[in-house]
Amino acid sequence: MLTLIRKTLTRVAMAACIGTVPVAAQADTELTMYYPIAVGGPLTQVVDGIVADFMKENPDIKVNAIYAGNYNDARIKALAALRSGEPAQLSVMFSIDIYELIEQDAIVAFDDIVTSPEDKAWLDSFYPTLMENGRTGGKTWGIPFQRSTIVMYYNKDAFRAAGLDPEKAPATWDELVVAGKKLTKADGSQWGVMIPSTGYPYWMFGALTMQNDQVLMNSAGDTTYFDAPSTISALEFWKDLGTEYKVMPEGTIEWGTLRQNFLEGKTAIMWHSTGNLTTVKQNAKFDFGVAMLPANKRRGTPTGGGNFYIFKKTSPEERVAAMKLIKFMTSPERSAEWSMKTGYMGVSPAAYNTRKLQDYVKDFPYAAVARDQLEFATAELSTYQTGRVRKALDDAIQAALAGTKTPAAALREAQTTADRLLKAYR
Repeated sequence: MLTLIRKTLTRVAMAACIGTVPVAAQADTELTMYYPIAVGGPLTQVVDGIVADFMKENPDIKVNAIYAGNYNDARIKALAALRSGEPAQLSVMFSIDIYELIEQDAIVAFDDIVTSPEDKAWLDSFYPTLMENGRTGGKTWGIPFQRSTIVMYYNKDAFRAAGLDPEKAPATWDELVVAGKKLTKADGSQWGVMIPSTGYPYWMFGALTMQNDQVLMNSAGDTTYFDAPSTISALEFWKDLGTEYKVMPEGTIEWGTLRQNFLEGKTAIMWHSTGNLTTVKQNAKFDFGVAMLPANKRRGTPTGGGNFYIFKKTSPEERVAAMKLIKFMTSPERSAEWSMKTGYMGVSPAAYNTRKLQDYVKDFPYAAVARDQLEFATAELSTYQTGRVRKALDDAIQAALAGTKTPAAALREAQTTADRLLKAYR
């Protein structure tokens, strides 16, 4: 009898001990998030690291962060998932996708999700210029995350060799031409400047037109100004850099290989996304500088990059979880970390007020150029029928640079196409 009692007590004690063994928490909510990469580099590891930190702090939420390719790939895959019946709950996609996503009834406005005064204040905590591509119709549809402006990278060693002041980047179009001529080598081994015209030619063109004091579209997304005189003269200048001034290769210049051309010394100046900054910093074998883009009638650049969107086919619980993730990834500390590891901007003033980003900017002032350039920035080209309108402009730019059409003829044709596509939205 005593033996039986002892065995029973032992089993009870063992069961009690087993009951105290921690069991891995099961996530109550699971999220799928697509995100793109436009400039290369180790961004997937950075995103994965931030997501892992989020899940440590929120064990009840599991996040499947899926690298989807470039921005176009991310949009296509996210929308395909919606149609397949296994949708993602959120995605980072082009900030300029806003009208297409609204038209397809694919996303929900953040104003319809937030409830507390703190959340409403959070919607107003980002740089207003970055929000221009995230708001329309009085509502907020996109939250800035992977955001940029175009900046000018230049090789200070090449400037010294050409007798130019390495601490003074060209500040005007005229200065760009003068410096470009001194920096271009007759044997073609080094060009003065390269501006990419594949990948996202409309984006680079938006900088040139803004510098000519001309925007490409209205704020309602239903009208474009492709054939405005200042738009045409901006494209003529871009073409003249190659054909008349001989400071840039004629024809098109590849987006995907330009950064390597700069790092290999094949061009002394390149215009590119600030998202390349950290990679250039880590890989340049020469002294380099970063400056705002040069002015003509004024300085100017479009903003660029990706926003967070929450899809409409989500449960209330999923929306709450998605909001937690977005607030985490855009918080001042995480936004500062993202900026330092990638070169993209911190998306709020609070990010630049963090100690670590303040210290980073103090040691590496070029990290603030894209942020400072927001003063002169405008929204990136975004309209209804964005993909088709953008393609019409891209084709016009490339035709003009290739010499198959004059800038005026190419842009008038693009405007005719845009008018036809947008007529129904006016």
